[in-house]
Amino acid sequence: MELVLATSNQGKRREIEAIAAPMGVSVRLAAELGFSQEVEETGDTFRENAALKALAVAAALGRPALADDSGLVVDALGGAPGVKSARYAGEKAGDRANYQKLLAALQGVPMERRGAAFVCVMCLAAPGGATLFAAGRLNGAIALAPAGEGGFGYDPVFLLPELGLTVAQLPAGEKNRISHRAAALAKLSQGMGPFLKGLP
Repeated sequence: MELVLATSNQGKRREIEAIAAPMGVSVRLAAELGFSQEVEETGDTFRENAALKALAVAAALGRPALADDSGLVVDALGGAPGVKSARYAGEKAGDRANYQKLLAALQGVPMERRGAAFVCVMCLAAPGGATLFAAGRLNGAIALAPAGEGGFGYDPVFLLPELGLTVAQLPAGEKNRISHRAAALAKLSQGMGPFLKGLP
C-alpha cells in the first residue's frame, strides 16, 4: 500500500518510512506527485493542523493522504511551544535556534519541573473529505544542555530520564520503536485497512 505524505519535512519522511515499512506501507511526498501548495497551519491544535494538511493534499491529488502534526509541550511553559514548535524561534528558524530558545526560556528551572512530552497527531484523509485520526505521546523532560547527533527538531534536548539519554543519543531504530510518531502510526494502522476499503 502506498500513501501520499503531506509534508516537506525530510526528517518526518525518514521516520515514517522506517516505521511504516514493516506494516507493508510505503510513502511518497506530495511534492513528488506535483503538489506545490504551501498549506498554512492555522489550527489551534495538532489535530486541526494535521487535518488541514491531509485534506488539502488528498483533495488536490485525488488520493488518500497522510499528515502528521507534532510538537513539544513543556509543563513549565504552560504547554508551549506546542503547535508552534517548528516556528518557536521564528518562521525560518532552524532546529538549533528553536531548542536554544527553549533552553533559555527554562534557564534556572530545576529538573523536577522540566517535564515535557512529544505529541503527534496523524490524519489520514480521503479526497471526499473523510478522515481517520490517531495520536501518540512520548513523555520525558528537557535536558539542561543538548546532547547527541541523531534525530531532528528538539531531540538533542529531550531527555528520557529512565535511560539517562536524550532522544538524539538513541539509535534510529530505538527512537522509531518508542517515539510519539511510532505510537500514532501504530494506532492509525489498526483502522487504516477498513477506512481505505470503505472509500468510494
